[in-house]
Amino acid sequence: MRKQFLNITIKVLVLFFFIGCSDSYYDINTPSNTATVDQLRMQDLVGPVLLNTMQGQRSAELSFGNYVQNFVSTGGGAAGQTTASGLWLQVYLNALPNLRIIKDKAIENDAPHINAIADVLIAINIGIATDTWDNVPFSEASEAPENTFPAFDAQESIYNQLFSILDNAISALENPDNSNLTLGDSDIVYGGDVEKWLRTAYTIKARYQLHLVNKGVVSSNEVLASIANGYSSTEDDFLLFFDERNINPWYSEEILARQTGNLSKDIASQLVSSMNGDYFPFEGGIVEIDPRLPLFAENGGEDEYKGFVSGSEGLAPDGTDANTRFRTDGYYTSIDSPLLLISYAEAKFIEAEAAFLANGGTTTSTGSSEAAYSAYLEGIQASMDMYGVDGSDYLADPAIAVGADELMLNHIMKEKYIHNFLNPETFVDFRRYDFSDEVFVGLEIRQEEASDDSDFFGQWFRRAEYPATELNRNEENVLANQETPVTPVWWDRD
Repeated sequence: MRKQFLNITIKVLVLFFFIGCSDSYYDINTPSNTATVDQLRMQDLVGPVLLNTMQGQRSAELSFGNYVQNFVSTGGGAAGQTTASGLWLQVYLNALPNLRIIKDKAIENDAPHINAIADVLIAINIGIATDTWDNVPFSEASEAPENTFPAFDAQESIYNQLFSILDNAISALENPDNSNLTLGDSDIVYGGDVEKWLRTAYTIKARYQLHLVNKGVVSSNEVLASIANGYSSTEDDFLLFFDERNINPWYSEEILARQTGNLSKDIASQLVSSMNGDYFPFEGGIVEIDPRLPLFAENGGEDEYKGFVSGSEGLAPDGTDANTRFRTDGYYTSIDSPLLLISYAEAKFIEAEAAFLANGGTTTSTGSSEAAYSAYLEGIQASMDMYGVDGSDYLADPAIAVGADELMLNHIMKEKYIHNFLNPETFVDFRRYDFSDEVFVGLEIRQEEASDDSDFFGQWFRRAEYPATELNRNEENVLANQETPVTPVWWDRD
């Protein structure tokens, strides 16, 4: 397995503000040992940008992982509405400002590959921002301090810009770079490997294109054309690994917190029941649970894994006490575990879904092309490979090896849901299919919302509200774009 460990010491903090902010934010005392922008190399900023990008993804998952029932708060609690303020901070304070500087320096030094990599990261950051809040600052976001009240771009416009940015990045990465400037070890994901960044650009483009297929804006065949140039093996996976000095944040927040008697999260029944045979009963007589489940969760040594019903008081779906919690030394919850952005397995599930839809598939139809079925199986194998488990018995079980004639969308989306554990992209998938229990078998709305005092009784949350800090700084533009947390974003509206 490729591992590019996080090993950076952040000695500088470049404070540019893309978001609306008061003039007082510029009246700061700069520490005497802080480097100026002119003193910084592109390579000095790439590591912190990658770290902040991944921390932003995780910040989003802290809320959205509860919405899609990967986990619940201690004892089964369901999350209420969110501002996802941690993501906003990472995108607008930490990632985009430094990416702007990297791009300026890349243009100045005629380094098109580094410029293109910065564009891919801009697309990743602004993409999750618009998927989280709908309309967000973008075209005017880099004009501070001259413009401290940036207008918000409509999501449709942002998506058009994203595809343009990614197409330009792809073109640059496909062509020579004569600057002799590389990122090298400062690239803590790919070690400066341009080919991996090129495949990332195509895979990210396919992910965003897939968001618009049900909207009727992009065709399934366009998704397939992009993914054909995307990731080719698990060696391409966008993983940022931590180490004993820079510890994994899930390990810190879940395992260390639990060990010290602080609040942590528990694993939700939707995930567990998708993996223990409850929703998709195994038929071969060999497989009892998905081999990936013990990498995510532990159950105190009991015979069965029983997840927590979202919004319940510690109950499993059968009414008994739930028992499933984050594993102490799990794939994502060890001290040196990675954060995952996107992977070869997800690319195969994107391909499988797009091929299924291109073949005329619907949320309830049965049967598809051999191409869709092959991509589905290849995605499962890639997932097993990434997680380092033997999936041969699982793949051979009739509940999984259904054949092209019996393939349904829920088979593909179940496998993508499991593979993308702790990945905020799942919140996009749930919204794209309107939280359908035909697509996500067994899915039920959180029980906490079964109360008449709820402002959003019986409704799924579909977006974050804008953070209070941005409301205070850029009130007019925030209020002009604010919607309720159950209002669909643009690509989610009919």
